[in-house]
Amino acid sequence: MSVESVSAQAFAQQSLAVLQQITESGREDVARAARLIADCVRSDGVIQAFGTGHSQAMVLEVAGRAGGLVPTNRLQMADLVLYGGDDPAVLDDPLLERSPGIAARLYDLAAPRPEDLFVIVSNSGVNNVIVEMALHAKQQGHKILAITSLTHTHAVPAGHASGKKLVDLADVVLDNAAPRGDALLELPGGGAVCALSTLTGVMLVQMAVAEASALLLAEGERPPVYVSANVPGGFEGNLELEKRYAGRIRRTAS
Repeated sequence: MSVESVSAQAFAQQSLAVLQQITESGREDVARAARLIADCVRSDGVIQAFGTGHSQAMVLEVAGRAGGLVPTNRLQMADLVLYGGDDPAVLDDPLLERSPGIAARLYDLAAPRPEDLFVIVSNSGVNNVIVEMALHAKQQGHKILAITSLTHTHAVPAGHASGKKLVDLADVVLDNAAPRGDALLELPGGGAVCALSTLTGVMLVQMAVAEASALLLAEGERPPVYVSANVPGGFEGNLELEKRYAGRIRRTAS
């Protein structure tokens, strides 16, 4: 291992190689994910996206961004405060994600309908609140799309009392191809630097949205998609699209 192997160019080359890999090897899984998304939109469902830590970056790709689908919600630990009335200090607990019952509360605060799809993002796929959310959503009859690292999740033990991992509960799994621990470039003497899962996770999300949009168009339905609020008419057009989901997505007032 040399110092030269840790550089901007090394990260660019290696990460681009992984991106190329997932665009080829992940085609079938992306197609299956797109079918779940398209079916949810066609049945007037909402895509409920959940992740913790840096996995929230992929949740932001799914929910409420320009070029993304309108019927989407971002579920987060902060909902306990924003919608549940908890004291903000609850979010300071470093073990909050391991507390039983948290996912059920977040689920209830979102008030999803049976036709809603859950997109759950976790690189390891073993954190308690992640598995609990998947278990709860599955018990309620929802389809689950997981975005995770198969390499990482297969290399670590389950953290939930059920012995389940996110991959065990998902209807479709998109593998972000991140290494165990996420960091891509190995350091001399041990350890690694430069996380990969955000880059690959974003690619997978956008590939699935693109494919789902193609399915909807082929079936005679225009995808309900956000336009940037920073272009003329974008803000007003988005408000009109959101009316269809009033009270069901958190960007609507009622």
